[in-house]
Amino acid sequence: MSPPRSSAIRGSRLVGTRANAPAWEPAPAEQVADPQRPRAVVSYVLARQAALKSVFSGFGSEHCDADPYLVRAAKHHGEGAQRDCPVCRRTELMQVTYTYGDDLGPYSGRVRATADLAEMATSFGTFRVYVVEVCVTCGWNHLTLSYVLGDGVPRRPPARPRDLLD
Repeated sequence: MSPPRSSAIRGSRLVGTRANAPAWEPAPAEQVADPQRPRAVVSYVLARQAALKSVFSGFGSEHCDADPYLVRAAKHHGEGAQRDCPVCRRTELMQVTYTYGDDLGPYSGRVRATADLAEMATSFGTFRVYVVEVCVTCGWNHLTLSYVLGDGVPRRPPARPRDLLD
């Protein structure tokens, strides 16, 4: 029996030139009535209540350990959540909105203002929005909501700018 070719081994890479790379093929278009209307909405209210219950019973210290970058994003780019922190009750919670999606290209994973999402919904095919609540005083953070926006028409992702650092 002959040994398997390297391309048949799981996890191996095919070595080739850029000309052999597959061309970008758009996914089939999704029928969307209103691109600005959230769909595939997931609410994490029950998980939040369970996390708060564990914090108040003394077992949930990991819920008040927000990453420094998340706290910084909440301070400078967050929007007020119109309610106080459920843990320290000292300050107003901040909501940070992140967007992820293949259509966003190198701009995936960025913090966005809620007002920008309406324009993005008509400019990109499909992307997921995550809303995280953060207390900048005690470090409480929890994912509260996620949903999908976009007009459903797949587009080629924007080119990576030359000055974008990894």
